[in-house]
Amino acid sequence: MIDALAPVTLDELNDAAALQTRRDRKYVLTGDELDDLLAALPPARVLEIDGARSFAYDSTYFDTPDLDAFRLAATRRRRRFKVRTRTYVDSGSCFVEVKTRAGRGTTVKERQPHDDAGHLGVARAFVSARLADAGAPSAPVLAPVLRSRYHRTTLLLDDARVTLDTGLVWELLAPAAVGRHPTGGQAGPAVRRSAGIGDRVVVETKTAAGSGPSSVDRLLWRAGHRPDRISKYATGLAVLVPDLPDAPWRRLVRRRLALPAPTTARTATRTTPDLTSERTSS
Repeated sequence: MIDALAPVTLDELNDAAALQTRRDRKYVLTGDELDDLLAALPPARVLEIDGARSFAYDSTYFDTPDLDAFRLAATRRRRRFKVRTRTYVDSGSCFVEVKTRAGRGTTVKERQPHDDAGHLGVARAFVSARLADAGAPSAPVLAPVLRSRYHRTTLLLDDARVTLDTGLVWELLAPAAVGRHPTGGQAGPAVRRSAGIGDRVVVETKTAAGSGPSSVDRLLWRAGHRPDRISKYATGLAVLVPDLPDAPWRRLVRRRLALPAPTTARTATRTTPDLTSERTSS
């Protein structure tokens, strides 16, 4: 069904849907449920770059030794934060991103180009400044904790941008590894344990603030779906470390994800490493 959609270029997508302040809603669907959604979809175009319509994403999340970022999310604290590197695998570009909570449930995302997906390195000053500006708890020591990988397809509708994430895999990281990260730079952290969501698809709708639910949200609601609480960092960490608090995501994990038991790595020789406002620093 995706193949039948007309294409949209990245520049066109950014011009039409560069949402500086937006509301995001996430849904976890089975493959059949996604097919039903696509069959009823209003007119839409799909992001296409060099003939490709699905793109690999690779993110590494950083946290304090006490997992402050995770625990603030688990207890739904207002001043929570998230720090990650995000690599667009197909193009090789990488950014370091800081997400913080602002007033009225808004999420502010700021980022700048980065050249080492497995380490913060010189970006530590940028991260510290962004956390301080947002009034978030200070995090003087941040280390890589979790890696997520998936493929994303992006749709553009008249009233929303919609992303479809498939093949999501979480990897719990150890503090050191042998070799180099595949995107360059120093050695990436070793994988200790991993889990994936199988054929489940994470659908996310992104609409302009104050515009109300999109046509896709309404389609999903009529089909009996409601927004799910899922975080590619916190949910993944709760799955891989079962003794951590998991109240916000427990229902989703048990009823919708139906995850197999996490796989523990035999050795540490792996070398591969709500309203939202966005701002990118050059």
